[in-house]
Amino acid sequence: MKKNWIIGIVILIVILGAVYFLSNGEEAMDDVADEDVASYMDVSAEEAKALIDNNADLIILDVSPFYDKGHLPGAINYYFGDGTLDAAIPSLDKDANYLVYCHVDSASITGATKLTDAGFTSVYRLESHYAGWVAAGYDTEK
Repeated sequence: MKKNWIIGIVILIVILGAVYFLSNGEEAMDDVADEDVASYMDVSAEEAKALIDNNADLIILDVSPFYDKGHLPGAINYYFGDGTLDAAIPSLDKDANYLVYCHVDSASITGATKLTDAGFTSVYRLESHYAGWVAAGYDTEK
């Protein structure tokens, strides 16, 4: 009877050890996977203006359906909602610098995510979107 009790404890220790090592191994793999995933960087209107002023090659992408109502100077319109952005992604330079914005955060988040998911390495998102740009007093085009 005592022998069965000891065997039970040993089995329990082995199971708990296996669970511990498996869970730590998964966390380590999650950390590695997170590091390999490209992501975009949120920037304020002021930071976006500095990016534009200091990077002549910066490509500004307006992913909204409201481009004709006003946009950042030099912006190109690839509306994500109608598939235009998806169609353009294969022809864009993945190594170029991009500033993505919209008139709402959800659309710019989606646009920036689409670029990073496609392997683009330098993507910035205007966190205050178009309204933040206008509120900061920066120029726009129509």
